[in-house]
Amino acid sequence: MIGRDPLRWYTRNAWYVAGFSKDLPVGKAMGLTILGQPLAIWRGADGMVRAFDDRCAHRLAPLSKGRCEGNRLRCMYHGLLYEDDGSVSAVPGQTGIPPQARVRAYPACEHLDWIWVWMGEAADADHDLLPVPNGYNPKEFVFGYGQIDYAAEARLICDNLLDLSHVAFLHSASFQSEPEFADRLPLVSAVDRGVRVRRWIENTHGSSTRRSTAPVDAYQTYDFLVPGILLMWSANFPTGTAAKDSKEILPLDSIDGLSLTLQAVTPMTDQSARYFFYSGPHCRDGDEAKRDAMMEMAAQAFSEDREMIEAQQVLINIDPARRIVPSAHDRATTIYSGIVRKLNATRFAVAPCGSKEQNDVDE
Repeated sequence: MIGRDPLRWYTRNAWYVAGFSKDLPVGKAMGLTILGQPLAIWRGADGMVRAFDDRCAHRLAPLSKGRCEGNRLRCMYHGLLYEDDGSVSAVPGQTGIPPQARVRAYPACEHLDWIWVWMGEAADADHDLLPVPNGYNPKEFVFGYGQIDYAAEARLICDNLLDLSHVAFLHSASFQSEPEFADRLPLVSAVDRGVRVRRWIENTHGSSTRRSTAPVDAYQTYDFLVPGILLMWSANFPTGTAAKDSKEILPLDSIDGLSLTLQAVTPMTDQSARYFFYSGPHCRDGDEAKRDAMMEMAAQAFSEDREMIEAQQVLINIDPARRIVPSAHDRATTIYSGIVRKLNATRFAVAPCGSKEQNDVDE
Protein backbone atom coordinates (compact mmCIF):
# COMPACT_ATOMS: atom_id res chain seq x y z
CA MET A 1 0.00 0.00 0.00
CA ILE A 2 1.87 3.06 -1.22
CA GLY A 3 -0.19 5.93 0.11
CA ARG A 4 -0.33 5.13 3.85
CA ASP A 5 1.53 7.59 6.12
CA PRO A 6 4.29 8.33 3.57
CA LEU A 7 6.82 9.97 5.90
CA ARG A 8 6.79 6.87 8.10
CA TRP A 9 8.63 5.01 5.36
CA TYR A 10 11.86 7.05 5.37
CA THR A 11 14.72 6.53 7.77
CA ARG A 12 15.95 9.58 9.65
CA ASN A 13 19.40 8.14 10.25
CA ALA A 14 20.66 9.19 6.84
CA TRP A 15 22.17 12.14 4.99
CA TYR A 16 19.62 13.99 2.85
CA VAL A 17 20.55 16.34 0.03
CA ALA A 18 19.42 19.89 0.80
CA GLY A 19 20.84 21.76 -2.18
CA PHE A 20 23.83 22.44 -4.39
CA SER A 21 26.89 23.88 -2.71
CA LYS A 22 27.18 26.51 -5.44
CA ASP A 23 23.74 27.91 -4.57
CA LEU A 24 24.60 28.90 -0.98
CA PRO A 25 27.26 31.63 -0.84
CA VAL A 26 29.06 32.72 2.32
CA GLY A 27 26.85 34.81 4.61
CA LYS A 28 23.55 33.55 3.21
CA ALA A 29 20.71 31.40 4.55
CA MET A 30 18.03 29.39 2.80
CA GLY A 31 15.02 27.37 3.87
CA LEU A 32 14.02 23.82 2.97
CA THR A 33 11.60 21.35 4.51
CA ILE A 34 12.91 17.78 4.81
CA LEU A 35 10.73 14.98 6.22
CA GLY A 36 8.20 17.58 7.29
CA GLN A 37 10.82 19.51 9.28
CA PRO A 38 11.42 23.14 8.20
CA LEU A 39 15.16 23.82 8.19
CA ALA A 40 17.27 26.97 8.03
CA ILE A 41 20.50 26.14 6.19
CA TRP A 42 23.22 28.77 6.25
CA ARG A 43 26.89 29.32 5.49
CA GLY A 44 28.98 31.22 8.02
CA ALA A 45 31.99 33.43 7.40
CA ASP A 46 34.26 30.41 7.76
CA GLY A 47 32.56 28.79 4.75
CA MET A 48 31.04 25.98 6.81
CA VAL A 49 27.40 25.00 6.33
CA ARG A 50 25.02 24.73 9.30
CA ALA A 51 21.41 23.63 9.66
CA PHE A 52 18.87 24.70 12.29
CA ASP A 53 15.24 24.09 13.05
CA ASP A 54 13.74 26.96 11.03
CA ARG A 55 11.74 28.43 13.92
CA CYS A 56 13.11 31.06 16.26
CA ALA A 57 12.68 30.09 19.91
CA HIS A 58 11.02 33.46 20.63
CA ARG A 59 8.08 33.77 18.23
CA LEU A 60 8.71 30.89 15.84
CA ALA A 61 9.75 33.24 13.04
CA PRO A 62 11.73 31.67 10.16
CA LEU A 63 15.46 31.74 10.77
CA SER A 64 15.96 31.08 7.07
CA LYS A 65 15.15 34.79 6.66
CA GLY A 66 17.85 35.63 9.18
CA ARG A 67 21.12 37.49 8.79
CA CYS A 68 24.51 35.82 9.05
CA GLU A 69 26.88 37.64 11.39
CA GLY A 70 30.23 35.90 11.17
CA ASN A 71 29.55 32.34 12.28
CA ARG A 72 26.31 33.28 14.02
CA LEU A 73 22.77 33.74 12.75
CA ARG A 74 20.45 36.56 13.82
CA CYS A 75 16.69 36.27 13.67
CA MET A 76 15.46 39.29 11.73
CA TYR A 77 12.11 39.48 13.53
CA HIS A 78 13.16 40.43 17.08
CA GLY A 79 16.92 40.11 16.83
CA LEU A 80 17.84 36.99 18.82
CA LEU A 81 21.40 35.95 17.99
CA TYR A 82 22.20 32.25 17.61
CA GLU A 83 25.53 30.48 17.99
CA ASP A 84 26.34 27.71 15.53
CA ASP A 85 25.23 25.06 18.05
CA GLY A 86 21.71 26.49 18.12
CA SER A 87 21.99 28.29 21.46
CA VAL A 88 20.95 31.93 21.86
CA SER A 89 23.82 34.20 22.93
CA ALA A 90 22.05 37.56 22.84
CA VAL A 91 18.50 38.88 23.21
CA PRO A 92 18.00 42.61 22.57
CA GLY A 93 16.88 44.45 25.72
CA GLN A 94 17.89 41.82 28.29
CA THR A 95 21.03 40.36 29.80
CA GLY A 96 19.81 36.98 31.00
CA ILE A 97 19.33 34.17 28.48
CA PRO A 98 16.76 31.49 29.38
CA PRO A 99 18.26 27.98 29.06
CA GLN A 100 15.40 26.97 26.76
CA ALA A 101 16.33 29.74 24.33
CA ARG A 102 17.84 27.52 21.68
CA VAL A 103 16.88 25.61 18.53
CA ARG A 104 17.86 22.19 17.35
CA ALA A 105 21.01 22.11 15.25
CA TYR A 106 21.35 19.35 12.64
CA PRO A 107 24.67 17.96 11.42
CA ALA A 108 25.40 19.36 7.95
CA CYS A 109 28.26 18.97 5.49
CA GLU A 110 29.22 19.20 1.82
CA HIS A 111 30.04 16.28 -0.45
CA LEU A 112 29.85 15.65 -4.23
CA ASP A 113 28.87 19.31 -4.83
CA TRP A 114 25.79 18.92 -2.61
CA ILE A 115 24.83 20.15 0.85
CA TRP A 116 23.77 17.27 3.11
CA VAL A 117 21.79 17.30 6.36
CA TRP A 118 21.58 14.41 8.83
CA MET A 119 17.95 14.17 9.94
CA GLY A 120 18.48 11.73 12.83
CA GLU A 121 20.04 12.29 16.23
CA ALA A 122 23.24 14.31 16.00
CA ALA A 123 25.19 11.71 17.99
CA ASP A 124 24.41 9.11 15.31
CA ALA A 125 25.66 11.19 12.36
CA ASP A 126 28.13 9.07 10.41
CA HIS A 127 30.15 10.65 7.62
CA ASP A 128 31.10 7.18 6.39
CA LEU A 129 27.50 6.86 5.19
CA LEU A 130 27.94 9.63 2.62
CA PRO A 131 27.81 7.93 -0.81
CA VAL A 132 31.08 7.38 -2.63
CA PRO A 133 31.01 6.79 -6.41
CA ASN A 134 32.43 3.42 -7.39
CA GLY A 135 34.96 3.24 -10.21
CA TYR A 136 34.98 6.81 -11.50
CA ASN A 137 36.06 10.32 -10.58
CA PRO A 138 33.26 12.92 -10.88
CA LYS A 139 35.85 15.64 -11.51
CA GLU A 140 36.60 14.05 -14.91
CA PHE A 141 33.08 14.70 -16.23
CA VAL A 142 31.49 17.77 -17.82
CA PHE A 143 28.35 18.29 -15.75
CA GLY A 144 25.08 20.12 -16.05
CA TYR A 145 22.98 20.71 -12.93
CA GLY A 146 19.31 21.01 -12.07
CA GLN A 147 16.48 20.36 -9.63
CA ILE A 148 12.74 19.74 -9.92
CA ASP A 149 9.94 19.99 -7.36
CA TYR A 150 7.26 17.29 -7.38
CA ALA A 151 3.72 17.46 -6.03
CA ALA A 152 4.03 13.80 -5.05
CA GLU A 153 5.61 11.75 -2.30
CA ALA A 154 9.28 11.05 -2.73
CA ARG A 155 8.78 7.30 -2.61
CA LEU A 156 7.08 7.35 -6.01
CA ILE A 157 10.17 9.00 -7.48
CA CYS A 158 12.40 6.40 -5.82
CA ASP A 159 10.26 3.64 -7.33
CA ASN A 160 10.64 5.31 -10.72
CA LEU A 161 14.44 5.23 -10.44
CA LEU A 162 14.59 1.70 -9.09
CA ASP A 163 12.68 0.33 -12.09
CA LEU A 164 14.03 1.86 -15.29
CA SER A 165 12.01 -0.44 -17.55
CA HIS A 166 9.68 2.55 -17.94
CA VAL A 167 12.34 4.21 -20.10
CA ALA A 168 11.22 2.09 -23.08
CA PHE A 169 7.68 3.49 -22.84
CA LEU A 170 7.46 6.75 -20.89
CA HIS A 171 10.63 8.08 -22.54
CA SER A 172 10.17 6.68 -26.04
CA ALA A 173 10.03 10.25 -27.37
CA SER A 174 12.83 11.81 -25.32
CA PHE A 175 15.44 9.03 -25.00
CA GLN A 176 14.19 7.07 -28.02
CA SER A 177 14.97 3.85 -26.20
CA GLU A 178 14.36 0.56 -27.96
CA PRO A 179 11.71 -1.88 -26.59
CA GLU A 180 14.43 -4.43 -25.82
CA PHE A 181 15.51 -2.18 -22.93
CA ALA A 182 12.47 -3.44 -21.00
CA ASP A 183 12.42 -6.97 -22.43
CA ARG A 184 15.59 -8.03 -20.63
CA LEU A 185 15.60 -8.05 -16.83
CA PRO A 186 18.57 -6.28 -15.24
CA LEU A 187 20.97 -7.92 -12.81
CA VAL A 188 20.02 -6.78 -9.30
CA SER A 189 22.01 -7.28 -6.11
CA ALA A 190 22.04 -5.82 -2.62
CA VAL A 191 24.85 -3.52 -1.51
CA ASP A 192 25.39 -1.76 1.80
CA ARG A 193 22.26 0.34 2.43
CA GLY A 194 21.03 -0.03 -1.13
CA VAL A 195 20.85 -1.98 -4.36
CA ARG A 196 23.00 -2.27 -7.47
CA VAL A 197 21.31 -2.58 -10.86
CA ARG A 198 23.25 -3.60 -13.98
CA ARG A 199 21.92 -3.91 -17.51
CA TRP A 200 23.48 -4.95 -20.83
CA ILE A 201 21.91 -4.32 -24.23
CA GLU A 202 23.88 -6.38 -26.72
CA ASN A 203 24.60 -5.64 -30.38
CA THR A 204 22.96 -2.23 -30.42
CA HIS A 205 23.90 1.18 -31.76
CA GLY A 206 23.71 2.75 -28.31
CA SER A 207 21.23 5.19 -26.88
CA SER A 208 20.02 8.43 -28.38
CA THR A 209 22.65 10.37 -26.41
CA ARG A 210 25.61 8.23 -27.50
CA ARG A 211 24.88 6.64 -30.86
CA SER A 212 27.62 4.45 -32.31
CA THR A 213 28.20 3.89 -36.03
CA ALA A 214 29.09 0.24 -35.40
CA PRO A 215 27.19 -2.23 -33.20
CA VAL A 216 28.22 -2.18 -29.54
CA ASP A 217 27.26 -3.72 -26.22
CA ALA A 218 25.70 -0.89 -24.23
CA TYR A 219 26.12 -1.03 -20.47
CA GLN A 220 24.39 0.79 -17.65
CA THR A 221 24.91 0.35 -13.92
CA TYR A 222 23.81 2.27 -10.88
CA ASP A 223 23.70 2.08 -7.12
CA PHE A 224 20.52 3.31 -5.45
CA LEU A 225 21.31 4.07 -1.82
CA VAL A 226 19.36 5.15 1.25
CA PRO A 227 17.73 7.65 1.51
CA GLY A 228 17.23 8.03 -2.27
CA ILE A 229 20.61 8.57 -3.92
CA LEU A 230 21.35 7.30 -7.44
CA LEU A 231 24.93 6.99 -8.75
CA MET A 232 24.89 5.78 -12.35
CA TRP A 233 27.30 5.49 -15.23
CA SER A 234 26.78 4.09 -18.72
CA ALA A 235 28.97 3.50 -21.75
CA ASN A 236 29.46 1.48 -24.94
CA PHE A 237 31.74 -1.57 -25.11
CA PRO A 238 32.89 -3.85 -27.94
CA THR A 239 30.37 -6.49 -28.98
CA GLY A 240 30.91 -9.66 -27.01
CA THR A 241 31.78 -7.84 -23.79
CA ALA A 242 28.36 -8.60 -22.28
CA ALA A 243 28.86 -12.35 -22.72
CA LYS A 244 32.06 -12.33 -20.67
CA ASP A 245 31.01 -9.72 -18.12
CA SER A 246 32.99 -10.37 -14.96
CA LYS A 247 31.01 -7.84 -12.91
CA GLU A 248 34.17 -5.74 -12.76
CA ILE A 249 33.60 -3.66 -15.89
CA LEU A 250 35.43 -0.35 -15.52
CA PRO A 251 34.16 2.90 -17.07
CA LEU A 252 37.39 3.81 -18.84
CA ASP A 253 37.57 0.38 -20.49
CA SER A 254 34.65 1.48 -22.67
CA ILE A 255 34.87 2.39 -26.35
CA ASP A 256 32.97 5.65 -26.06
CA GLY A 257 29.78 7.21 -24.76
CA LEU A 258 30.85 7.25 -21.12
CA SER A 259 28.49 9.39 -19.06
CA LEU A 260 27.68 9.83 -15.40
CA THR A 261 24.61 10.99 -13.50
CA LEU A 262 24.15 11.57 -9.79
CA GLN A 263 20.61 12.09 -8.53
CA ALA A 264 19.00 12.59 -5.13
CA VAL A 265 15.38 12.42 -4.03
CA THR A 266 14.57 14.48 -0.92
CA PRO A 267 11.14 14.11 0.71
CA MET A 268 9.89 17.52 1.82
CA THR A 269 6.36 16.82 3.04
CA ASP A 270 4.13 13.76 2.76
CA GLN A 271 3.25 14.73 -0.82
CA SER A 272 6.06 16.94 -2.03
CA ALA A 273 9.66 16.21 -2.91
CA ARG A 274 12.68 17.87 -4.48
CA TYR A 275 14.67 16.00 -7.08
CA PHE A 276 18.32 17.03 -7.51
CA PHE A 277 20.50 15.88 -10.38
CA TYR A 278 23.68 16.51 -12.28
CA SER A 279 24.98 14.60 -15.26
CA GLY A 280 27.19 14.80 -18.29
CA PRO A 281 29.78 13.06 -20.51
CA HIS A 282 33.31 12.11 -19.57
CA CYS A 283 35.77 14.71 -20.82
CA ARG A 284 37.25 11.95 -23.00
CA ASP A 285 33.97 11.48 -24.86
CA GLY A 286 32.29 14.88 -24.79
CA ASP A 287 32.40 18.59 -24.10
CA GLU A 288 30.06 21.40 -23.07
CA ALA A 289 28.10 21.10 -26.32
CA LYS A 290 27.43 17.41 -25.76
CA ARG A 291 26.59 18.08 -22.12
CA ASP A 292 24.04 20.70 -23.13
CA ALA A 293 22.46 18.30 -25.64
CA MET A 294 22.25 15.61 -22.97
CA MET A 295 20.71 18.03 -20.47
CA GLU A 296 18.12 19.18 -23.00
CA MET A 297 17.09 15.59 -23.63
CA ALA A 298 17.10 14.84 -19.90
CA ALA A 299 14.89 17.87 -19.24
CA GLN A 300 12.27 16.44 -21.59
CA ALA A 301 12.49 13.04 -19.90
CA PHE A 302 12.28 14.53 -16.40
CA SER A 303 9.17 16.43 -17.48
CA GLU A 304 7.66 13.15 -18.67
CA ASP A 305 8.49 11.55 -15.31
CA ARG A 306 6.96 14.37 -13.29
CA GLU A 307 3.76 14.46 -15.32
CA MET A 308 3.25 10.72 -14.86
CA ILE A 309 4.20 10.58 -11.17
CA GLU A 310 2.06 13.55 -10.18
CA ALA A 311 -0.89 11.99 -12.04
CA GLN A 312 -0.14 8.73 -10.23
CA GLN A 313 -0.26 10.58 -6.88
CA VAL A 314 -3.68 12.02 -7.70
CA LEU A 315 -5.06 8.53 -8.32
CA ILE A 316 -3.44 7.11 -5.19
CA ASN A 317 -5.07 9.85 -3.13
CA ILE A 318 -8.50 8.82 -4.41
CA ASP A 319 -8.07 5.29 -3.04
CA PRO A 320 -4.97 5.04 -0.79
CA ALA A 321 -5.90 1.52 0.31
CA ARG A 322 -5.69 0.05 -3.18
CA ARG A 323 -2.94 -2.53 -3.49
CA ILE A 324 -0.48 -2.80 -6.36
CA VAL A 325 0.30 -5.87 -8.49
CA PRO A 326 4.10 -6.36 -8.61
CA SER A 327 5.96 -7.36 -11.78
CA ALA A 328 9.32 -9.03 -12.46
CA HIS A 329 10.92 -5.59 -12.79
CA ASP A 330 10.11 -4.78 -9.14
CA ARG A 331 12.99 -6.81 -7.72
CA ALA A 332 15.16 -3.75 -7.00
CA THR A 333 12.22 -1.93 -5.44
CA THR A 334 11.44 -4.90 -3.19
CA ILE A 335 15.04 -5.25 -2.01
CA TYR A 336 15.36 -1.53 -1.36
CA SER A 337 12.08 -1.40 0.59
CA GLY A 338 13.32 -4.27 2.75
CA ILE A 339 16.53 -2.38 3.51
CA VAL A 340 14.58 0.73 4.54
CA ARG A 341 12.30 -1.40 6.70
CA LYS A 342 15.26 -2.92 8.55
CA LEU A 343 16.82 0.50 9.11
CA ASN A 344 13.54 1.68 10.61
CA ALA A 345 13.10 -1.38 12.82
CA THR A 346 14.41 0.35 15.94
CA ARG A 347 12.30 3.45 15.35
CA PHE A 348 8.95 1.85 14.54
CA ALA A 349 7.17 -1.28 15.67
CA VAL A 350 7.60 -3.57 12.68
CA ALA A 351 4.98 -6.20 11.90
CA PRO A 352 6.09 -9.81 11.42
CA CYS A 353 7.34 -10.70 7.94
CA GLY A 354 4.53 -11.89 5.72
CA SER A 355 1.78 -10.16 7.70
CA LYS A 356 -0.65 -7.79 6.00
CA GLU A 357 0.91 -4.85 7.87
CA GLN A 358 4.39 -5.83 6.68
CA ASN A 359 3.20 -6.26 3.09
CA ASP A 360 1.73 -2.78 3.25
CA VAL A 361 5.17 -1.39 4.12
CA ASP A 362 6.94 -3.42 1.43
CA GLU A 363 4.68 -2.47 -1.46
